[in-house]
Amino acid sequence: MTSWSIEGGLPLRGEIAVSGAKNSITKLLVASMLSEQPSHFRNVPNIGDRLITQEMCGAVGAQFESPSAHGLIVHTPQITNHAISAELGGRNRLAIMMMGPLLHRSGRAFIPAAAGGDQIGPRPVDFHLEGIRRMGAKVQIRDGVYQIESDGLHGAEIELPYPSVTTTENLLMAAALAQGRTILRNAAIEPEVMDLVIYLQKMGAIIDYNVDRTFVIEGVSKLNGANHRLMPDRIVAASLGVAAVATGGDVFVRNARQTDLLTFLNTLRRVGGLFEVKEEGIRFFHNGPLKAIHLETSVHPGFMTDWQSPFLLLLTQAEGMSVVHETVFEDRFGYVSALQQMGAEIALYNTCLGNHCRFHSSNYKHSAVIKGPAQLKAAEINVPDLRAGFTYLIAAIMAQGKSIIHGIDHITRGYEDLEANLRSLGARIEAVQ
Repeated sequence: MTSWSIEGGLPLRGEIAVSGAKNSITKLLVASMLSEQPSHFRNVPNIGDRLITQEMCGAVGAQFESPSAHGLIVHTPQITNHAISAELGGRNRLAIMMMGPLLHRSGRAFIPAAAGGDQIGPRPVDFHLEGIRRMGAKVQIRDGVYQIESDGLHGAEIELPYPSVTTTENLLMAAALAQGRTILRNAAIEPEVMDLVIYLQKMGAIIDYNVDRTFVIEGVSKLNGANHRLMPDRIVAASLGVAAVATGGDVFVRNARQTDLLTFLNTLRRVGGLFEVKEEGIRFFHNGPLKAIHLETSVHPGFMTDWQSPFLLLLTQAEGMSVVHETVFEDRFGYVSALQQMGAEIALYNTCLGNHCRFHSSNYKHSAVIKGPAQLKAAEINVPDLRAGFTYLIAAIMAQGKSIIHGIDHITRGYEDLEANLRSLGARIEAVQ
């Protein structure tokens, strides 16, 4: 694992560009395998999770060509293997997303039950498996492997207990080639989900969206290859915006889209952060005191859970007592102890400090109270996961003194050319052994 030393105390200033969304490219690569024809993707991010997903897709028959720096051609003329190895399945949580292509093109999908990825909560696959059962698949668990088989999926009426993003995406892919009509209620409607829907429509799928979180999918007999430009990464854009405001800097984030960031921008304005929307991106800056607020994460169009950790860091610089209530993942505050080590005053509670959520009767500490402003000091920190890791980088850039951050590889899974980009903004970063 790579380690960096960071000398803090300077604001970030300059310009940085965001490329395609991590949470889009990983699903689009899988969806491309629904067709035996090639698909051409543009604005593809050069990040670790994309490479892991490529390796997983390649293990079952996908072939790749990179005609340009951010271009990718995916071609799966045939499925050569219906099983995902435990080693590949343990590297991120995308293995379960392979159900649709493998079932439609080989009739079987053997998926390891143990999944890798960020440690932010259990994230079980029960919703995925129940949905695919309703569509006619048989599911067994043997020796730690989900053995899923089907002679042909059919349409079904499915209501999700919770609007899970990956379950929605998985069932959309499965339903696109299923016989008959699938009605998917209480579905996720995040921009990344809609990016997948747009791509599937380009491939020939028929997917209607109703205003009450319902997708209606009319199965077709065949999907074609397609050309698609990925949406920009709204998580990276928001993280960079927080970094600019938290350090008292001024950063123009090229390619950031206001339409993907409406809730984030409103929340940033309530705190006192400033931004200027331009045609090519968004400028983030700060020149005054920040104000404490109450913040609650939620599914789209609410405040995104992946924005939570950098925003909580920003609230350590706000005057007064702020509250953050996490309602999406039960164990998302695992990163807080390192911020406390750096001098942040944060207390965690297992009660709902806001609207009652599905964790209200659990012992999970899913609410935080933050007292600010705090003077952060340098520390030596181990990165537990992707989003927490970027938060630690911002904290180190804000702090007085030299911090050592271990486990940078977790962060580069989702942030392209991170070291060079942060240096270009004035961050003082050195790789250490």
